[in-house]
Amino acid sequence: MKLNIQARLTLQFTYIVTFILILFSFIIYYFSASYRESEFYSRLENKAINTAKLLIEVKEVDYNLLKIIDRNTINALYNEKVMIYDYKDRQIYNSLDDDSISISKSLLDKIRLLKDVRYHEGKNEVIGLLYADKYDRFVVISSALDTYGRSKLNNLKWIIIIGFFISIGLTVLIGRIYAYRALRPMSDVVKQVDKITIASLNMRVNEGNGTDEIAQLAITFNKMLVRLESAFEMQKSFVSNASHELRTPLTSITGQLEVSLMESKTQKEYEGILESVLEDIKNLNALSNGLLDLAKASSDISAIALRPLRIDEILWQTRAELIERKKEYIIAIQFSEPIEDEKELTVLGNDHLLKTAIVNLMDNACKFSSDKSVEIFLSVRGKYIVTQFADKGIGIDPADLDRIFQPFFRAKNVKNISGNGLGLSLTDKIIQIHRGTISIDSHLNKGTTVTIGIPFLS
Repeated sequence: MKLNIQARLTLQFTYIVTFILILFSFIIYYFSASYRESEFYSRLENKAINTAKLLIEVKEVDYNLLKIIDRNTINALYNEKVMIYDYKDRQIYNSLDDDSISISKSLLDKIRLLKDVRYHEGKNEVIGLLYADKYDRFVVISSALDTYGRSKLNNLKWIIIIGFFISIGLTVLIGRIYAYRALRPMSDVVKQVDKITIASLNMRVNEGNGTDEIAQLAITFNKMLVRLESAFEMQKSFVSNASHELRTPLTSITGQLEVSLMESKTQKEYEGILESVLEDIKNLNALSNGLLDLAKASSDISAIALRPLRIDEILWQTRAELIERKKEYIIAIQFSEPIEDEKELTVLGNDHLLKTAIVNLMDNACKFSSDKSVEIFLSVRGKYIVTQFADKGIGIDPADLDRIFQPFFRAKNVKNISGNGLGLSLTDKIIQIHRGTISIDSHLNKGTTVTIGIPFLS
């Protein structure tokens, strides 16, 4: 049977208290019984010694007088009996005329040897002592039934048993109340969470006092809600922007083709339409490739193959490929400082992804610069190989910097320049895959410097 946390806490609390109660009940009863026995043996010892002294040391007291004294002082409830034996094992005194206690020669010898022997005979406690005077040694045996002490012990036993079951009942009740009160904040959190849907991700869970464990759980859950809300907003924005970016060239293509079909045109006019359609198709192709690369960079990192790569070689290869496509670009690569150790230029990376990130940064820098140029600087900082892409372009408004890595986001001052807003978002994810960092320092109408750092192989 599966139990909820409240029931399990109640049971665990009950088990612990039950164990403690049993332990302490046993300890109390054990020590009470030990004390009763010890105290009763002390009484028997005193009785035995006093009787021996009266008979042996007090000349005025003889056998008959001592029996009269005992008969008038012995409490019948305890069934007290005192016997005295001389060195020849002859009984010289017996407080009661019965043989309720069997005395053997071996017992007398044992008492003479050990001087103090204590044992039980039936329900009676028996003590045997060696008593010596100036002339002889005597064995004194005292026996009695501790009716009063055993009655008190029995009462204590029932008090413990009844108290134990009452305590267990109270423990179960208190445990349930305690568990309910302890888990009530968690139940409140569950109720609040149940009310949160996709349409109400802006709701937040009550964080209580903000210090205990349940409050920490609520705080963590609220942080997760913030991330979820942000992710859903980004997804909605992504779908909206992607739809818009796809619709624009498709609408343009459709419109141009419809116009071309409405009436006959010259060959030159048809060529112009086809060139425009081709440009729109290229934009669509670039957009679809960017979306595919972004999806790949956002997928499971463990599935991406990484191998040692020279970052300077990646830069030169990417430069050559980009200049081949866009011959007007001017890309200068230089070392800020000499790097003698080849290992400091080697990173663990994915060739295709790194080239994609670098070509985005090179292309952006050249595209937004009036002279179509970018300067790239390589240096080593700590355990990172740092690459800076510096241009003297139009810059980025400080208000746009916080959103610059969002998919499809484009700064206000680049609306008239071709692009789809995927480049920096894709670059950011690629640098994250390579456990690197990326930062942007930009000033309007002065230029932008993008700095990426990737840990080199040590």
